[in-house]
Amino acid sequence: MAANDEDESTAVIVGVLAGIVLAVVAVIYGSSAGKNFQPAAAPVVEQAEIAPVGDALAKVYFAVGAAALNDADKAVVAKTLEALASNPNAIVLLSGFHDPSGDPARNAELAKQRAQAVRDALVAGGVATERVKFRKPESTVGTGSPEEGRRVEIRVQ
Repeated sequence: MAANDEDESTAVIVGVLAGIVLAVVAVIYGSSAGKNFQPAAAPVVEQAEIAPVGDALAKVYFAVGAAALNDADKAVVAKTLEALASNPNAIVLLSGFHDPSGDPARNAELAKQRAQAVRDALVAGGVATERVKFRKPESTVGTGSPEEGRRVEIRVQ
């Protein structure tokens, strides 16, 4: 029986050592995986250097200080969806505008948010995100109506 007790002791020691090795490997792996962990980033809005060609297919106008689409705006987006359905290789170019009054940085950010709202509506309608490109927000100048400074132009190219 002494040999049997010795075999059991060896098995216990081997089991404990294997558990320790596995625990060390798990700790090392876990700490290295944690170093590479990056939280999900907000979607990147890339601005294209694509020159707008021709007249805009549609324009979406926004209320002062707002970036939300209303029902009329959604109808304008539907027109764009129809144009894209007939040309599966086309891209959508969105240009957000703002007027020169007020804080230029805030105005540019609002113009970008408006263009993103239009993009989100297009994507919700089935357009692949890769097909939607943005131009840098532009300031309107001249004697146009105030609404012209709160618009997003949609071009299908």
